[in-house]
Amino acid sequence: MDVPRAGIGRITAAVVAMAAILPYLTIKILWLTGDMVGVTAPSLMDSATMVGLNAMTFGMDLVGLLLALAFTMRWGMRLPAWLVLLPIWVGIGLLSQILVSLPATLLLEGPGAFGEDFLAAWVYLAVYGGFSLQGLGLIVAFVLYARDRWPWIFVSGGRRTAVPFQHVVGRGSLLVTMVVGGANLYWALGGTAGLDPAVVAAKTAASGVALAFSGAVAIGAALAYLYLLRGHAPWAVALSWLGSGSLFGWGLYKMIVLVTAGPLRANVPMVATDLVDLFSLLTGLVMGMAGAFLLIEKSGGGVQAAKDPLEGPQREGDRETADSGHR
Repeated sequence: MDVPRAGIGRITAAVVAMAAILPYLTIKILWLTGDMVGVTAPSLMDSATMVGLNAMTFGMDLVGLLLALAFTMRWGMRLPAWLVLLPIWVGIGLLSQILVSLPATLLLEGPGAFGEDFLAAWVYLAVYGGFSLQGLGLIVAFVLYARDRWPWIFVSGGRRTAVPFQHVVGRGSLLVTMVVGGANLYWALGGTAGLDPAVVAAKTAASGVALAFSGAVAIGAALAYLYLLRGHAPWAVALSWLGSGSLFGWGLYKMIVLVTAGPLRANVPMVATDLVDLFSLLTGLVMGMAGAFLLIEKSGGGVQAAKDPLEGPQREGDRETADSGHR
């Protein structure tokens, strides 16, 4: 197959992402090798839990670096689809919230919001600033990559009849996301029911923006999936993709922090937010799998539709040959 070269836009976006990833990887390498640069409480980094979390997040960003590189190369177009789509689904889900919450934090609270906890303020700014540029670069590069590899996704139109089970999944996902997303929106607007007092005291205007984003994209993703059961539109694919990835990615991350009981875990009893995070993880996983099967089905239908015009004459010729043989 003659694979086209990546355009200048895709290459530029991927290079920006790679440049933004390198400082984070450097900091993680230093921490994992014993150099506590930017750490104000080195004893917290000595625990096995923090070493494991640092290794995990290093690996996640290393995957992001390899994906960005793949988006610039011809061999990247030949990678198995799941090897590209699974990590970028989780990555965009995680990074999109930071893209929203970081500007909100700087606008509403200023740089002083990144006070020293067990890390120096400059580490927070460097890490989250890098995440923002990484998110922008990866999102743009992936969209341009997907447009070249799966162009049918960017074409609106078409009607379909989903099987009953798909409607069950869609309606069930909407029901759960209304609860999960509604809870996040309620807390974002100042509600405190179900929250531990320590969690309420730690809330800020910027964290409210992050909660509002989580709630909105969760509900929007379920609605977009229901739309995809009847038709096809790029906006519905994008919203379903973003919302399910955010639900799964952040739900998984918070569950890992919860079960490891490390320094990142707030020292409070089980609260409603933990249940919301658990159901976010499960719902995001279900929606992601359902969406993947739906896209595979649509892709197969598109390929078949493209082949039919070519197969028509052949079928007609076969029919004439068969008729001649019969005569």
